[in-house]
Amino acid sequence: MAIIMGDNQYGKAENRVVRIYRDTARHEIRDLNVSTSLRGPFSPAHVEGDQSMLLPTDTQKNTAFAYAKEKGVGSIEDYALALARHFVHDIGPVEGARIEVEEYAWQRAVVDGVEHDHTWTRRGPEVRTAAVTVDATGEYVIGGIKDLVILKSTGSEFAGFFTDGYTTLEETHDRVMATSLVAKWRFTTTELDWEATYASITAIIVREFATLQSLALQQTLFHIGKAVLEAHPEIAEMRLSAPNKHHFVVDLEPFGLDNPGEVFFAADRPYGLIQATVTRDDAPPANEAWRSAAGLA
Repeated sequence: MAIIMGDNQYGKAENRVVRIYRDTARHEIRDLNVSTSLRGPFSPAHVEGDQSMLLPTDTQKNTAFAYAKEKGVGSIEDYALALARHFVHDIGPVEGARIEVEEYAWQRAVVDGVEHDHTWTRRGPEVRTAAVTVDATGEYVIGGIKDLVILKSTGSEFAGFFTDGYTTLEETHDRVMATSLVAKWRFTTTELDWEATYASITAIIVREFATLQSLALQQTLFHIGKAVLEAHPEIAEMRLSAPNKHHFVVDLEPFGLDNPGEVFFAADRPYGLIQATVTRDDAPPANEAWRSAAGLA
C-alpha cells in the first residue's frame, strides 16, 4: 500500500475588490468578492515543501486588483474569464484556474428627488455570483444568484405526503411559502450579453415562484429550472437549493381571537432543505465546471 497526494488546489480567497469608475462626474461602482484557485503539478509543495512551482497567493490577490483596473469590470463573468485565462496561459506551471466572484449590488441614493452622482445605498440581500473554470478541457462559466429571499402568502400547498408513526404534520392547501434561494446555471458559451441574461433569468425565477400554484417546493424548483432552460438555450443545466423558511400559524384562541392565516411565527430553524438539478438530456459534459474552490459562487 502506498499513500499518495490526491487532488489539491490553492489560491487567495475572498479578495474584496471595489472598482469605482470616475471617468465622468457621474461615478459608477462594482463591488466584488473574488476568490482565485490554481490547479497543477503542486504535489511537491505538499509532500516535500518544494515551493518552486507555486505562484504566491499574494500575487493572485495583486492580480485580481490589477485586472480590475487594467481590464475593468464590465461584467463579473468577463472579469473572471480574464483572470482565469491569465493564470492558465501566462503562468507556466498552472494547468487549471477557478475564479469565483460574488457581486454586491448598490443603488443610487436619491437626494431631493434626484439620483446622486457619487452616493449609493446597498441593495439586497440577494448577491449575484459567477464561477469560471479554465483548464485543458475548455472554458466554463457558471452564473448564479444567492440569498434571494422571496415569499408568497398563498398559492402553495403540501398534502398527500407519505406518513409513518412519527408524522405529525397536517396537510394544507393554503400556506405561506418562503425561501432564501440559491441558483446556479452552467453556460455552454463564453460569449454572451451577461448583464441582460442575468436580468432575464432572475425575472423568470421570480415569475415562476409567484405564479405557479405550488403543490410542493420541489415542484417550484423544477418549474423554475425548466422555464429558465426553455428561455435560454445557451444554458445546459441549473442547480437550485432552497431552504423552506417555515411560517407557522399562531394559535390566538387563548386570547379569544380568530386567526385565519393572518398572524404567523417565522421559524429560522430547523428548516426543510430542497435541492434539485434541472438539465437538458443532451447537455455537454461539465468536466471540472462544478468543482468549487472557496465555495462562494
